[in-house]
Amino acid sequence: MTMNKTIAAFGEVMMRLEVPNYELLSQANQLHYSFSGTGVNIASSLAKFGYRGLVVTSLPDNSLGDAAIAFLNKLAIDTRYVSQHGNYIGKYFLEQGFGPRASKVTYSNRIESSFHTASADHYNFEEIAQNCDLLHFCGISLAMNDNVRQHVKELASIMKQQGKMVLFDCNFRPNLWGKDGNKKAKKHYVEMLKLADITIMNEKDAMLTLGLTTKETDRRKQLEDLIPKIAKHYQISVIAGTNREILANNQHAIEGYIYKNGRMYFSDSRAFPVLDRIGAGDAYTAGIIHGEFQAYPPEKALSFAITSSVLAHTTKGDTPLATEKDILRLIEQGSTDIER
Repeated sequence: MTMNKTIAAFGEVMMRLEVPNYELLSQANQLHYSFSGTGVNIASSLAKFGYRGLVVTSLPDNSLGDAAIAFLNKLAIDTRYVSQHGNYIGKYFLEQGFGPRASKVTYSNRIESSFHTASADHYNFEEIAQNCDLLHFCGISLAMNDNVRQHVKELASIMKQQGKMVLFDCNFRPNLWGKDGNKKAKKHYVEMLKLADITIMNEKDAMLTLGLTTKETDRRKQLEDLIPKIAKHYQISVIAGTNREILANNQHAIEGYIYKNGRMYFSDSRAFPVLDRIGAGDAYTAGIIHGEFQAYPPEKALSFAITSSVLAHTTKGDTPLATEKDILRLIEQGSTDIER
């Protein structure tokens, strides 16, 4: 099927400052920097699949912003809807975990960032919606401030008015919402769910943020109980997500699920060693989007999305870099020896 679709993601572009060699910030003398963010990961991954991938964001009008745009261009991301104003970019410092020591992310300078402070005048929402087939929105953006939340809701509403698709990834981050974060987030999540055609969520989003209840205690049973109710109530066509299990020796296991056409589907659980976990959820979401545009049966869409996520865990950096060919090869052949 054709891939001449344009898919955009609205969200913050951040500078990733990584401590090398599994060191702590208190040990390190240098940092490796790159640029990332959920929108970057989604747009880049879909560009690798052959779509036109764009980010809608605002960056500083200085060398930092120019460097970020150059980085996005290297990822084959279309930057026509990137505005530049202000002087600051949000940053996060990454200390990679090892063994029982978890990875740690420390955010910096987000409140003054260009994305955080951009006005609606920095975006042409009508033009963006007119030129995009699907727009991805993330709960991380909703956690920022009322200004950004208004941009999210306005752009999503215009997309719906123009008959385009909206994807909302709940992606709840407790440390961004603060005390009573689930209560703060609920009204904003409800507004986005009413606009969404595709939603990425899990049972915790349903119970803790939306306030739904279930008698089930097993995660899969909770999903089977709650997700169909949410899909029916908000008239959402597709709801998908993952269950993760952290095993010993830096091994993780993941299964994917998707609710579509009145039925829940689950993938097999995949176990694998983790090189870099950040961005792997976005790789899964990109796989779900690809499955929708290619009209894959749910089982095939799940297989593609979960394999996309597994490969992202094996790639250094936030941004998924696997092509459609890479993913299909792994599905068909499994792990292979050196390609020569």
